[in-house]
Amino acid sequence: MYRYTDFDAEFVAARNAQFRAQVERRIDGSLTEDEFKPLRLMNGLYLQLHAYMLRVAVPYGTLSSRQMRQLAMIAERWDKGYGHFTTRQNVQFNWPRLRDVPDMLDALAEVQMHAIQTSGNTIRNVTADHFAGAAADEIADPRPVAELIRQWSTDHPEFQFLPRKFKVAVTGSPNDRAVTRAHDIGLQMVQTDTGEIGFRVIVGGGLGRTPMIGKVLREFLPQADLLPYIEAVVSVWNLLGRRDNKFKSRIKITVHEHGIDEIRSRVEERFARIAPGFSGVDQQHLARIAADFAAPAFAERGSEVFDTSYHSDPVFRAWADSNLAEHRAPGYAIAQISLKAHGATPGDASAHQMRVMADLAERYGHDELRVSHEQNIVLPHVHKSDLPAIHAALKEAGLATSNIGKISDIIACPGMDYCALATARSIPVAQEIATRFDELKLEHEIGDLKIKISGCINACGHHHVAHIGILGLDRAGVENYQITLGGDHTETAALGQRTGPGFSADEIVPAIERIVDTYLAQRSSREEAFLDTFRRVGMEPFKTALYGEAGRAKAA
Repeated sequence: MYRYTDFDAEFVAARNAQFRAQVERRIDGSLTEDEFKPLRLMNGLYLQLHAYMLRVAVPYGTLSSRQMRQLAMIAERWDKGYGHFTTRQNVQFNWPRLRDVPDMLDALAEVQMHAIQTSGNTIRNVTADHFAGAAADEIADPRPVAELIRQWSTDHPEFQFLPRKFKVAVTGSPNDRAVTRAHDIGLQMVQTDTGEIGFRVIVGGGLGRTPMIGKVLREFLPQADLLPYIEAVVSVWNLLGRRDNKFKSRIKITVHEHGIDEIRSRVEERFARIAPGFSGVDQQHLARIAADFAAPAFAERGSEVFDTSYHSDPVFRAWADSNLAEHRAPGYAIAQISLKAHGATPGDASAHQMRVMADLAERYGHDELRVSHEQNIVLPHVHKSDLPAIHAALKEAGLATSNIGKISDIIACPGMDYCALATARSIPVAQEIATRFDELKLEHEIGDLKIKISGCINACGHHHVAHIGILGLDRAGVENYQITLGGDHTETAALGQRTGPGFSADEIVPAIERIVDTYLAQRSSREEAFLDTFRRVGMEPFKTALYGEAGRAKAA
């Protein structure tokens, strides 16, 4: 993984010192909250419903054991003993005192971490496939490119005051695990018949108030042209993007209003003008960055221990079937650690659990962890012979839930329990759904099913691209939950379709039960996943189950 240069360390230290002075001025009253707000947002500090919240960048979701341990220390010393892992592959601390934040930032800098540009109208944390560098289906590791983009975008003088926030996602696999089509720029690595690697460039994706699936701007962009091309895209949007209405300021609206052909013409013109100025220096720097992402030395060992445990221990077998993914190296696996124990808060990990995961990564996982956009943690490189020991340690720490991709592996935003923007609770709904289907013992019978919950129209829970999406709204002071079906965040991305009128907090779990019962009755076989069944039979059977025959007509 990338290691800071002296320049990086000095840059972060200077930024932290600057912010420490700004915090002191806010505390002594020299700065009002309105004056302080843009300064704190540039350093990842939000003012939530009950307290400040510090959002820490985890670039492309990659962490070392030392960094995870430092997060645990910060959680215990300055917060309430836990961290919350997010859909942007970041980690958030929900209860810091303002006077402690500079010390927290200095502690992060000790392990080459920061909170710069995790908020504000800038280019945010660059996300990537959480299996990057390990996946069997990967063309190449996209993280060096993600790191190049991160360095280029950090404090870029032209892009510090954009019309709105700007998000970039990168994947090196044809199977999209980075939700690239729901980003302002999505980069999908592709390879020509001659072996040349480049990127399909997607623009104008995004969720929130006006959800849109991104459009292809370039089918193939040579890797050597990537940085000037991205700069051209952001420059064009920075010029055209609306600043008169924040609800129409994202690039998705710009693409919609001007059309993809007009945007493409302007980007290509800008690209032609600025590309010569890069002169290959960016590619030389990329080569230096890539050296930090060399694959670990994979061991050649037998997997008899794994095979014995798999066939003799049904609990381990269930975990292996749900939580392991295929690795590119023989004898290895990608192990996913669920932060979705039934009834728990999705994405939360205690300081003790963070240390357990750090220890496992150091001992068994080549000192590397990943944060997934689905709010789980990944050990990307583990030998199969070590998996029984890993599972035993996870089980002891309450981290061995066998539910990756299942109905209780729910993405949920903080909702009205924390967020000042939320209009309904998300966390209790997620907890109730997970608990209910655990009680019914149907989870593994149902198979892969993605539920995502947002507590307001900003869609931080990605509900638009869920198989079953839930949006919490305020209806005359009462929480009301709308349901969408058929969303997809993968390479076949689609927005979910709204079923009809929403449901109260008391009605939402029974409504999800009726949807699942309909799926089980309608599927052609146990192998047909929920999304495939929905695409085959359409919305009508689900509407009937939710609203009855009479209500279905009203919901149409």
